[in-house]
Amino acid sequence: MKVSSLEDFLAHELKDLHSAEKMLLRALPKMAKAATDEELRDAFERHLEQTQEHVNRLEEVCQELGITPRGHKCKGMEGILAEGEELLENGIDPAVRDAALIASAQRVEHYEIAAYGCATTYCGQLGHERAKELLGQTLEEEKETDRMLTEIAEASANPEAAAESEAEFEGKEAEEEEEE
Repeated sequence: MKVSSLEDFLAHELKDLHSAEKMLLRALPKMAKAATDEELRDAFERHLEQTQEHVNRLEEVCQELGITPRGHKCKGMEGILAEGEELLENGIDPAVRDAALIASAQRVEHYEIAAYGCATTYCGQLGHERAKELLGQTLEEEKETDRMLTEIAEASANPEAAAESEAEFEGKEAEEEEEE
């Protein structure tokens, strides 16, 4: 796709976001299944429903602007999701899994926040007020998801991972003392 104007670049960004959200629709059920914390699992399941609404909004925006949302692959999201999958496939310790899932999910959210922020701004600059409103709504939901993930991390996932790591460290230290 040749990009010679801000309209062209907006079309590129919308296609990129559509691809990213579709990839996330496939990844979120896996993330929910891998989560051990019930609150985290529920958060992933709620975000799956929300992500479907994000896809619907993007398709509405694209239709309004005469853009076909398909035909593009978001390499950024592909890479972020691949890193998260790699962690899970390589046998991450269960005590740390939820913290790692949250870190991966927040990378996704930060990517989306940046992309939706830019697309919303471009729509405003180009006078696409309805598209700006729809994308801005999604942007706020992505920010809220990021905040919620931080709360879960700080309240349970990270402290549990730290406690398990500390207990493991103390156990190894005791073993070493016995060997001496």
